[in-house]
Amino acid sequence: MKFAELLDTVGGLPLFRGSLLLAGDRDPADVRRQLARWNASGRVLQLRRNVYVLAAPWRRVEPHPFLIANELNRPSYVSLQSALAHYGMIPEAVPSTTSVTTGRPVTFETPLGRYVYRHVRPAAFFGYGPLPVFRDQDALVADPAKALLDLVYLTPGGEATAHLESLRLEDLETLGTQDLRNHARRWGKGKIARAVENILRMKESVPDGETWR
Repeated sequence: MKFAELLDTVGGLPLFRGSLLLAGDRDPADVRRQLARWNASGRVLQLRRNVYVLAAPWRRVEPHPFLIANELNRPSYVSLQSALAHYGMIPEAVPSTTSVTTGRPVTFETPLGRYVYRHVRPAAFFGYGPLPVFRDQDALVADPAKALLDLVYLTPGGEATAHLESLRLEDLETLGTQDLRNHARRWGKGKIARAVENILRMKESVPDGETWR
């Protein structure tokens, strides 16, 4: 396989899997060898096994970090601080892209950033869906209420009012009251139920558009 053929096949994609190149009569071993060579020469960047992006200047479409997060580890969806920052609900910049998965917790250090995955049990794997994140790219992202509750769930003492206040949450009206209650009911955990009641009290005490400080 020639590099020009690779560009014809994946040049318009934000990222690609090696398996995409096996169409037709291409020899899988030859494809793997070529990808290894292009990675070594800096023309292709390997994000993890079987997940690649073209290197600059050949990369015409920049992959959004949330799309990369989805592809690096399946099943997963972007949540926690990354989703909250995306919705404009926390003031701090987030250096890593954080997701939840039903698989084991893992971190990937890649040429395009750091990707962290936290484990949740399968019964808590809900409250997310496809979200347009950049041009024609969609990614699986938690809704605002689920992103916050995922953070609560994975943080010791995360349901406490003091911890919730320490997050300095902004735009609390983004959190749908019914979404919060529905998520708590489905979760069936006392910790989440307590968190929801504390969050709702915070919503009532802060005028729309203001920050909890």
